[in-house]
Amino acid sequence: MRSAGFRRSRTRRTSAAALVTALALTALASCGTSSSNGEEDDSGSGSGSSDPSAPLDPKAEVTLSIDCMPPAAKAAELREWNEDIKAFGKIYPNVRINGKSTPGQCLEPPRFTAMLKGKSQPDVFYAYFTDLQQVLDNDGAEDISAYVTETSVPALKDIQPQVIDVARKDGKLYALPTSNYTMGLMINRKLFTQAGLDPNTPPSTWEEVRAASKKIAALGKGVAGFGEYSAGNNGGWHFAATQYGLGGDVVDASGKKAAFNDEKGKQVLQQLHDMRWEDNSMGQTQLLKWGDLQKRISTDKLGMFLAAPDDIAYMVQQLGAEYENFGLGPIPGGQGTLFGGNNYMIKKGSSPDRIKAAIAWLNFKNLSPGKGQFDWARTKKDQLPVGLPQPNFFTGRSKAADDAARAANATMPVENFKAFTDNPVQGKAEPPKAQEIYKILDVAMSGVLTNEDADIDKLLDTAEQQVNQVLANQ
Repeated sequence: MRSAGFRRSRTRRTSAAALVTALALTALASCGTSSSNGEEDDSGSGSGSSDPSAPLDPKAEVTLSIDCMPPAAKAAELREWNEDIKAFGKIYPNVRINGKSTPGQCLEPPRFTAMLKGKSQPDVFYAYFTDLQQVLDNDGAEDISAYVTETSVPALKDIQPQVIDVARKDGKLYALPTSNYTMGLMINRKLFTQAGLDPNTPPSTWEEVRAASKKIAALGKGVAGFGEYSAGNNGGWHFAATQYGLGGDVVDASGKKAAFNDEKGKQVLQQLHDMRWEDNSMGQTQLLKWGDLQKRISTDKLGMFLAAPDDIAYMVQQLGAEYENFGLGPIPGGQGTLFGGNNYMIKKGSSPDRIKAAIAWLNFKNLSPGKGQFDWARTKKDQLPVGLPQPNFFTGRSKAADDAARAANATMPVENFKAFTDNPVQGKAEPPKAQEIYKILDVAMSGVLTNEDADIDKLLDTAEQQVNQVLANQ
């Protein structure tokens, strides 16, 4: 799904509203490095080397336009962006950064598609993990394989392989990550306690989820034990996540055939049907989309739903909830979980110096423990969330250093996420044509949640036929 509003890091929420791209002026007097609304110098110039393995010459004059700069409404994030540009300018005084801000969110799907088709993307542009094929179909991004080394990105060896590999096609690398997520089980700790459940041990199987859901719903007063999406492509997205948790798949290894019309797919729908109609533990209102479940759990009207960690920051910052009220466990089943995230690509046709400058900035801002987005002491000082278990795409020494700094500066009770962090589940990427597939699977999800007499076999048969048609048209 696609990201909406606050949720920049997600490939998961769909927003139908077209947003207007705005250029924000954030000029800095930092050795020639600044953020402005100008579009300058389309190629980069100076004494740089065209050898991809050679570092960027500090004397090389390069201008970079970069999107997803925080908007003025996010004052703390924008201040950090400008601070990082200033610090980066001390290293590369001749690199000028023109930040571009899109109100509301970093990427709105129709705008992104139009941008690619019109070749109007900035030099360094934000994309979701699932956008790679679309970008390549429009010849939109540079192959940066030769430029990304342990010299240009020192923590490269400590980035999770799957987070890097999702940006590869035919052995070529086209992006560097900025964030990642995996799905787990979000719980309302207050309701768990009131229902006599242990909030430190969230359910780990669907049988346990069902039992806990009944106990929470028994509290009455309009409380539902478990919630699920079934509209806006969100239902299909969660079908995929649940299927992965059970060890199943959505599309086969060839990417050309549906793989969900099996016993695991039937289990996904049957367990929801039974919780909805036999147990009456999911509430009466259905056809929910992203945002609905967050509001309900934030107001103590919902006990559990599938989510990623950054939902917590959204619920606290946007909905007025308290960090202490939420916990996370691994996705029920634990055989796999949907993973996603976002990255930055470099516009096709960029000069070698521009590519090097872009990688240098992305490394400084997004890929260096203790700097940029991982400067947790600064994040805490700016009263922004610290302590969520994601983004966390590092391994090895980089992970150890980042984990320690994150815990030392935590602004929330990180022990509430221990079940999630202590039981990591291997992530699986979203299927090809994800949004089209999710839209189809919405029908199956809404079918069992709105119709007590729904024919699960027929719902899956129909969805399979439609998905196979979508995959055949790739």
